[in-house]
Amino acid sequence: MNTSAAAASAPNPTAALRMLAYSSLGLVMFFLPVEIAGKTTILFDHAATWLATQQRPLAIAFVLALMAWGAASPFIKGSWRASTTATVFSALKVLGLVLALMYLTGTGPAVLFQKDMLPFLFDKLALTVGLIVPLGAVALAFLVGFGLLELVGVLMQPVMRPIWRTPGHSAIDAVASFVGSYSVGLLITNRVYLEGKYTAREAAIIATGFSTVSAAFMIIVAKTLNLMDAWNFYFWSTFVIAFAVTAITAWIPPISRMDNSGGVSDTLPVGRSRWQAAWDAGMHQARSAPSLWRVLSENLRDGIAMASAVVPTILAVGLIGLLLARYTPVFDLLGLLLVPFVWIAGLAEPMLTAKALASGLAEMFLPAIQLKGADPVVRYVAAVVSVSSVLFFSGSIPCVLATRIPLSLRQMVAVWFVRTVLSLLMAAAIGHFALAQGWIA
Repeated sequence: MNTSAAAASAPNPTAALRMLAYSSLGLVMFFLPVEIAGKTTILFDHAATWLATQQRPLAIAFVLALMAWGAASPFIKGSWRASTTATVFSALKVLGLVLALMYLTGTGPAVLFQKDMLPFLFDKLALTVGLIVPLGAVALAFLVGFGLLELVGVLMQPVMRPIWRTPGHSAIDAVASFVGSYSVGLLITNRVYLEGKYTAREAAIIATGFSTVSAAFMIIVAKTLNLMDAWNFYFWSTFVIAFAVTAITAWIPPISRMDNSGGVSDTLPVGRSRWQAAWDAGMHQARSAPSLWRVLSENLRDGIAMASAVVPTILAVGLIGLLLARYTPVFDLLGLLLVPFVWIAGLAEPMLTAKALASGLAEMFLPAIQLKGADPVVRYVAAVVSVSSVLFFSGSIPCVLATRIPLSLRQMVAVWFVRTVLSLLMAAAIGHFALAQGWIA
């Protein structure tokens, strides 16, 4: 046994207690749904909901402060000059702050105040993300700061690496996204990437493949499309389809061509079993981690920085996308690219369905709104594709751009198209079978 392995495996009750206690608390906060006031979700989502509803003036003031800092910081730091993309998104952040002030003061054209425009974007997206990301960042300290990430990483390596081309600890990202939200998943991904535990390609696979909307938001989609009677079937089939699509996109361009240098080694230490190596890795992190208060403060700082960059962008980009979807033929034209695949899938009204699915690039909820009166298979496909396509302009794309993960806008749109095509073909095949079996109606 080498010296480092011997040291890691040496009895250390304090480190073991630190890893088990803090990691257990992180697991409870992230993965244990709790029912409070008739709503079942994870704890810090409850906290965000309570702040947004019971302490709304305080929540709005906090989110506005985030947006103001997010809009001002690129100009204070001079980062708006870094590239054309940086300049554009710096301007969008300023626009997002202006739109928030317009919404809160009731100033502006009536079209912006329709319930699925600024009210939806601010109350359901901007306010929620602005609260969840900082709260999630604090909870994240317990989940990934004291050894659980390293322990799970070694145990899951034989599953994650050959299928999804990612290290074992990416399994935590995947589950956190489904149970929490894409913003929390991306917060984890960015943090781990900056620590050098993901390569650029691995971080891109996770950001575009696992960081989808939460199970809580899937319930809203299922209710809109009248699929709650088949909730378990919808949830688990969507889970399988989303991860199957990710297993394909990880092996094809543009992601397959990204830099894969660095990351973590897959090799087990000599003389150690996989469980022993996992325990050693977790114990080493538990011993070497800074104090709890330092980890909490660093995570809170990172969460506030990410939220300040994302929230104003969500408002600006989301509104532009919604206006384009409603008043221009942009997504109609994009939908034409999907028509052949919708036709191959045997879905009713291929043109209408394709255009609705294409609008998901602007906001993942749009296909559900437009297809809620369609036949059962189309409704099921819309519900699956909304989640499995992962990327959309009103939420996840600005979140990715706010991280250090080297994904361009062009690459993300390309990944969205591939994911949408694969998802609709898989969902259609399963949907036709489910209809024949009477699982959906």
